[in-house]
Amino acid sequence: MNDHIANSRREFMKKMGAASLAAAAVSLPTASFLSSCSTAPAIRSTADTVILLWMAGGMAHTETFDPKAYTPYTKGVESKRILSSFPKVPTAVDGLYFSEGLESIGSVMDKGAIIRSYKSADLGHILHTRHQYHWHTCYEPPQSVQAPHIGAWIAKELGPVNPVIPPFIAMGQRFTVGEGEELKAFHTAGFLGSEYGPFLIPDPSSGLESVRPPQGMSVKRFEARNQLYKELANKSEAMERGSDYQRESLMRSMEQSYRLLNSPESQVFDLTQEPKEKYDIYNTGRFGLGCLTAKRLAMNGARFVSVSTEYEPFLGWDTHENGHTRVVKMKELIDGPVAQLVKDLDESGHLDRTLIVLASEFSRDALLEGRPGEKVQDQVNQPDVIEDEKFYGMHRHFTDGSSILMWGGGIKKGLVYGKTADERPCSSIENTVVIDQIHQTIYHALGIHPETNYTIEGRPFYTTPDGQGKPVLELLA
Repeated sequence: MNDHIANSRREFMKKMGAASLAAAAVSLPTASFLSSCSTAPAIRSTADTVILLWMAGGMAHTETFDPKAYTPYTKGVESKRILSSFPKVPTAVDGLYFSEGLESIGSVMDKGAIIRSYKSADLGHILHTRHQYHWHTCYEPPQSVQAPHIGAWIAKELGPVNPVIPPFIAMGQRFTVGEGEELKAFHTAGFLGSEYGPFLIPDPSSGLESVRPPQGMSVKRFEARNQLYKELANKSEAMERGSDYQRESLMRSMEQSYRLLNSPESQVFDLTQEPKEKYDIYNTGRFGLGCLTAKRLAMNGARFVSVSTEYEPFLGWDTHENGHTRVVKMKELIDGPVAQLVKDLDESGHLDRTLIVLASEFSRDALLEGRPGEKVQDQVNQPDVIEDEKFYGMHRHFTDGSSILMWGGGIKKGLVYGKTADERPCSSIENTVVIDQIHQTIYHALGIHPETNYTIEGRPFYTTPDGQGKPVLELLA
């Protein structure tokens, strides 16, 4: 009997912990009560919701959305000849080509735009989680305070669309694989407070299990357990060390989670309600079902949703070997779901006010590590002549050019912005874009002014470093 009670309690605590907007994963600074220091005039918004489709692990631009000269695999081919290991295929936009395997996404590019000139930061020795931290927060690690995730900034500045749906939801990334602690470092609201942190759903196929009481638990017992959870949280180190603001924010995050667990809106996570023909298109794995969940959330009042292909070292887009064959599988994972997400939101009328962004931390190349002129440690041995197909593809980290896709939310339709060189190094050579411009373009679409900041440790902390980021207005209609 006692074992049964203990197991039941552990199950409840697990569910509430997962539903408390990652409060346990955030070390709370002792910031005083926060209020925005921006007095700038309001910006007219063109979007209410953002969906970030995160290609975790380094997606090679020349193998996906910016194909170069195609060299098929033959035993004995020289590595230096390999610029793209896929032939190019046309898209819905005249003159725009993607690589083979992305035909579905290509078919909806008349509804969106592509940036072909994104350049990742030079952060020294290349580590995925450092670059992912930089992409998601706009700040280079380490920082003296926890820099908020872009989703947390948006949740704080705009609040929820639907008060029951968490304003920031992150799906697809587990923290029990690979560099889990490093990934947690940017899945946080930082000094903004726990209530603006991500509601974490590692596996979208089990999303409904994350937002409802354990099976067989009565309402009375559920409420009693919720009260016990509050009491335990009140005695936690985070509550003892945090400021009044942070303690109140943590309690508000738990109240918000409790409301969702106990509300009809939790059915947004019930993917069995989708028509089978639609469900089957999305059902390519956790990422595909994450796209389906993101669609349902966008239609029901989510503010910011991220869906990750998940970063786990040497898996997914982290193609240190078998680059070509691995990318074939990754395209099968993303092509149908991403295109269907755009189509479904467009057909329902939600795409106009939903900004979809598809991006990765950096690109890849067969030979170059880092970028020209910035020597960093080689992490892959690539033979000059390929005698084994596992060396065919893009294996090295490349930070000098990458692609980002955008749809909806005021983005111009059919636009191709920027350019990379057609020969190695395939670097950005026209209209280079960096991360603070991406963030400010998103904020601009949402009506958040670039001067938005909070005073932390006696200095202003802006949405982008020093408030210097500028939106790429050419991307906006």
